Amino acid sequence: MLAAMTEATAFLTARWVHLVMLNYEVSPSVLAPLVPSGVELDDFEGRTFVSVVGFQFLDTKVRGWTIPFHRDFEEVNLRFYVRRQAEDGLRRGVVFVKEIVPKWAIAWVARTIYNENYVSLPMSHVDEVGREVPARVRYEWRFRGRPQRVGLTVSGDPVTPAPDEEATFITEHYWGYAGQPDGSTLEYRVEHPQWRVWRGEEPQLECDVAGLYGERFAPALAGAPSSAFMADGSAVVVRSGQPL
Repeated sequence: MLAAMTEATAFLTARWVHLVMLNYEVSPSVLAPLVPSGVELDDFEGRTFVSVVGFQFLDTKVRGWTIPFHRDFEEVNLRFYVRRQAEDGLRRGVVFVKEIVPKWAIAWVARTIYNENYVSLPMSHVDEVGREVPARVRYEWRFRGRPQRVGLTVSGDPVTPAPDEEATFITEHYWGYAGQPDGSTLEYRVEHPQWRVWRGEEPQLECDVAGLYGERFAPALAGAPSSAFMADGSAVVVRSGQPL
C-alpha cells in the first residue's frame, strides 16, 4: 500500500506516531444519529465502540507543502466505526465526533475541505518511550480553562495483533467519512501499513466529556475502557475526498 503513496496525489502526508487508543463499548442508539448517509455502523463481535485517540502528527505536508510552524503537533479525537459495501468490496472506516489540534490553520483546513469537526485548543504531550520503562505516554489539552488528558503506560515491545483481536478491529479502518451540510457524505482514503501495538496499563482519561463531545457520550466514557493500547504508527497518506 505504501508503494502507491505519492505527494502529487495526496491531500495530506505525515507520520502518525504513538497513538494512544482508549476504546469504550457504547450502545448503537447513541451513535445512530451521527452516522453519515451511505454508511452503517461497524461492529466487533456484535459490539459497537467509540475510541479516544491521542497521537503525534509529524512531518506534515498539505498538497506537498509544509505550512510554517504547522509541521509537528498533537491531535486528540473521538471517533467511531462504520462500513460501506462498495463495488470493489467492503470499506471499513471511521467517523470523527470531534478532533482537537493546537494549530488553528490545520483546524480551519479540515473544517473547510472535509467539514470535519476540528477545534483548536492549547495542547502538549509527554512521551517517555525509549527513556523510561515502563513508559508513560500522555496527551494534554485545555478546555474551558481546565487541563484535560488521555494517556496510559506501556512496557516491552509492540506486537502485531491477531486478526481476531479487538485491537485489529480498532486499527484496521482505512477510510474516513464526513457528513456534509447538504446531507451528503464525503469519503476519503487513509493509507498506512498495519500497526503494531503495545498493551496499555493504567489508562487515564480526564475530560469534560459532556462539554466537549456531548451528553450522549458521558455515561460510556465515565467507566473503564474495554481495551487500551498504543499503536506504534507509521507514515500515512490522506487522499482527497470524494462524495458518495
